[in-house]
Amino acid sequence: MLALGVSVSAGIPAPASAITLMDLLRGGPGKIERERQDRGLPGVVQQNAPVGGDIDPEPTPRISGPRYYTYKADGTRAVDTSKFGPDYASVKVSATPEIAKALEAYYAGGAKPIWVSNGDINERASAVLAFFETVGDSGLDPADYSISAPSSDVTASIAGEPQAEVQTVSATETEAKPVNRAMMQFELALSAKVLGYVQDTTRGRIDPNKLSGYHDFKRKTVNLSPVLKLAALSPDVTAYLKSREPSNPEYQALKAELVKLLDEDKSGENKIAVRSDLVLKPGEDNPELANVVKAIEHRSSEALKSQHAPALTGYQQTTQYTPELVDLVKAFQSENGLKADGVIGRATVRAMTGDSNEAKIAKLEVAMEQVRWLPADLGDRYVFINQPAFMAYYHDQGKEQFGMKVVIGSKTNQTYFFQDEIETVEFNPYWGVPQSIIVNEMLPKLRNDPSYLDRLGYEVSVNGRAVSSSSVNWYGSTNAISVRQPPSSDNALGDLKILFPNSHAIYMHDTPSKSFFNRDMRALSHGCIRLVDPRRMAAAVLGTTIDNVNKQIASGENRAVSVPVKIPVYVAYFTAWPDKDGKVQYFDDVYDRDSYVMKAFATTTKARSTSI
Repeated sequence: MLALGVSVSAGIPAPASAITLMDLLRGGPGKIERERQDRGLPGVVQQNAPVGGDIDPEPTPRISGPRYYTYKADGTRAVDTSKFGPDYASVKVSATPEIAKALEAYYAGGAKPIWVSNGDINERASAVLAFFETVGDSGLDPADYSISAPSSDVTASIAGEPQAEVQTVSATETEAKPVNRAMMQFELALSAKVLGYVQDTTRGRIDPNKLSGYHDFKRKTVNLSPVLKLAALSPDVTAYLKSREPSNPEYQALKAELVKLLDEDKSGENKIAVRSDLVLKPGEDNPELANVVKAIEHRSSEALKSQHAPALTGYQQTTQYTPELVDLVKAFQSENGLKADGVIGRATVRAMTGDSNEAKIAKLEVAMEQVRWLPADLGDRYVFINQPAFMAYYHDQGKEQFGMKVVIGSKTNQTYFFQDEIETVEFNPYWGVPQSIIVNEMLPKLRNDPSYLDRLGYEVSVNGRAVSSSSVNWYGSTNAISVRQPPSSDNALGDLKILFPNSHAIYMHDTPSKSFFNRDMRALSHGCIRLVDPRRMAAAVLGTTIDNVNKQIASGENRAVSVPVKIPVYVAYFTAWPDKDGKVQYFDDVYDRDSYVMKAFATTTKARSTSI
């Protein structure tokens, strides 16, 4: 249910009557026939005209989705120090435009140095340098803010040119100049780092929109103009910097988990190893079974271990996956929200062993970065969809009221990462088939059988005029052709859809394919969000009862109802996220998006190491 919004083949929209690119290049016996057919209603075959009998066997066009990009760090420019005073005359610093502008505004106004006093770095500067060494606890990279106290080598690396040795004792003004220059260089460089930190912790280190076409965010604007003044006036500058971190409970839970993992004993005494690619079915033999039993015993609740004590205590390290052990595994799967089928696969192994410490830390760092892309306060009432968890959660009065399973886009039809507002619930909906599905999936069938959509009960129109699918020239352009499925028990959207209008044509909806919700991996749709209990979600966002929702559906009438108040919806992507009790849960990176974030981290750090 995802309109990818990309034109077919040549990428240039054309009327339905247009000759295809292959016609122009190849001509052939089908060209004259198509021209004759298209003199009438664009894209529609004239009455009694043959369909497809004299057509060139052209390849079926395809519509492709967004792509992932090679990340490029933010550009920089030289800071104009000409109005900073004589002490800064030969100082050279470059920074991103926003940071450069903030430096120029502060120092051109005649402000006194913040970090240098009496020709040396002061306690305020020392406190900030020590603080920057701890930002790893916040999921940031200390290297991004690294700067050393002035010395000959640091001065040279900052200015980009060799400098004289720093004088330990100076009797004349001439001898003091190298020290002053190094100090002023340090002054501006540290101010730039402070501004960068405030910007990073407010909106994130990287621009999500430069990661892929699937990321869609309005990047936050950070007001940097008061930062240096506040840093200069604050009696505790590190407390001020810490106060700029996100304060929402989700971020704080992620940070607490990260600090715990970073401080955790590395001995590995309690580490359980089970092959990540293990697949074990009831009745089979496998030497990994001993590790499976050990892992379940280590990670299960006391209630489960008590209930299955005979299986655990009676296990004799055999390799046979017996019925008693199958029941043990089923109980463990059920306790961890997995399908209790006794088949041990990737999801069950992950639940048994958890991610490695290193993998968890990486997921937390990515998650904390992504939190910064979102509003500082998610809201008192909102819907949060976490794609890697295959779950949607409804929050009201600041608390999670319920969660439900969802189906998200497949890897080839990925769901976007963005935020919007819920506006409407449509009952007994029509399904307007996106061009991507018409071209990629329906068109091959229609070229073989033009009556395909007629037989399925779909409605077809060309330039707004209803026609039969058998009368359409499916070898022409589809741009003027629309297809929709009327409300019915077989409708792809089921009984209702919940709309938050966006350029990606993504929404939440019901589905007749209920069996998909029984799977652990639910990346199976064309991009929209299928809900296991859509009536409950509709009732929640409308502020009504499920009985009322049932009545609307029972009427059979296609009707759109506006929500009383627009509700924020976050179509998010977090491989680490706290549950309602604040415990961080970890999920598979179904689209491999975390790797792109981590590559962007590395690119950003490398660029920053050469910018100041």
